[in-house]
Amino acid sequence: MLSVVASARTDPFARMLNVDLIAVLVALLLPWSTSGVGIGMAIWLAGLATTLELRPFLRSLQRPICVFPIALVALAVIGTLWSDAAWGVRLHALSPATKLLFLPFLFYHFERSARGMWVFIAFLVSCTLMTAASWMVAIDPGLTLKVPGEPMDRGIFVKNYIDQSQEFLLCTVVLAFPIITLLREGKIRHALLLTLVAANFVVNMVFVVVSRTALVTLPVMLAVFAMAHLKWRTNVLLFAAAIILGALAWTVSPQLQATTEKFTRDYRIYKELNQPTSIGLRLEFWEKSLRFFAEAPVIGHGTGSTRGLFEAAATGPAVLAQGQVIGNPHNQTLNVAVQWGTVGVVILYAMWLSHFSLFRGEGLAAWIGLMVVLQNMVSSLFNSHLFDFHEGWMYVLGVGVAGGMVLCAGSEAESPGTVRA
Repeated sequence: MLSVVASARTDPFARMLNVDLIAVLVALLLPWSTSGVGIGMAIWLAGLATTLELRPFLRSLQRPICVFPIALVALAVIGTLWSDAAWGVRLHALSPATKLLFLPFLFYHFERSARGMWVFIAFLVSCTLMTAASWMVAIDPGLTLKVPGEPMDRGIFVKNYIDQSQEFLLCTVVLAFPIITLLREGKIRHALLLTLVAANFVVNMVFVVVSRTALVTLPVMLAVFAMAHLKWRTNVLLFAAAIILGALAWTVSPQLQATTEKFTRDYRIYKELNQPTSIGLRLEFWEKSLRFFAEAPVIGHGTGSTRGLFEAAATGPAVLAQGQVIGNPHNQTLNVAVQWGTVGVVILYAMWLSHFSLFRGEGLAAWIGLMVVLQNMVSSLFNSHLFDFHEGWMYVLGVGVAGGMVLCAGSEAESPGTVRA
């Protein structure tokens, strides 16, 4: 990647192309690597610096879609001043929010670039290759690249089943739009090809592994697609078909049965035995987080304060649910509320809603951006996905690139004949 930046010529088109190619490479790496994404985005930012025009960029920062991410990071920085945590803990807690600062740069660049769709195609190709790796690991678990000692989930080549499910789910729902569009245009072969790609993701989630968060998020995303792009009669037929196919999939898939049955089993074990199950711990974390928020409702307890609060509130041995200590309450709203109070929650939702509003228009880019925001908002009910590394970068890249494309389309509509690099 360094050679890509270093080889940039003085030609502005060549510099823009190099920045685009680095973004494509980051999208390819996202399903597979964490360090590669971090390094790639740093190099991307360095490459962007060679093409950035200061005055237009500063003007672009005045948009709400840029103001709110910057405001949330600024609040996290200021929040270190009233936190009781050690400074090392404060700085560590600040890090997950800083990726939001890439959003204004992505908006700015892909409003000028004509190659934003390359990034999404790269991500789709990379996720498709990941399904092949997932199937191989499901057949032979020894093929996994996960480090011995880490939790070994069935069919996971790298990372974990939550990250993989988020990728596959997003690709599946996003593909629904071009499939419907191609069918309406009579391009049956192209529609069939994309349908097979989408089916590959669905079959993997049904028969290999899927997260419970994905199972909850999928119906919401499909419902939005149906309301936005299909007639009501078609929606009724698809709803009936979805119930039938869902019941059939649950009947023939032991993996899907185990995932859904784990909901009730985990809750029962938590309530009856006080054991730290996944659902039980979330309920425990949410209840305590609400108490922490009530203690400092305006500006919270400060950046990095969460773990210390849970340590002070822990009762009983660590093997029981009440004795568990964590620095992340597994809910994005509560994560923000505990640290930065109502001020932080207002900024968080203002950011989500401003980004959601950006993608109200027509077209594939608007649809991709809408689904990225919706997926993050819904899944953040059960996780802190905006601050998690993988899902956070999915949000930043998806919203940043799609947002830039939508802004560009709006600019071209206002000024026909605009040439992009």
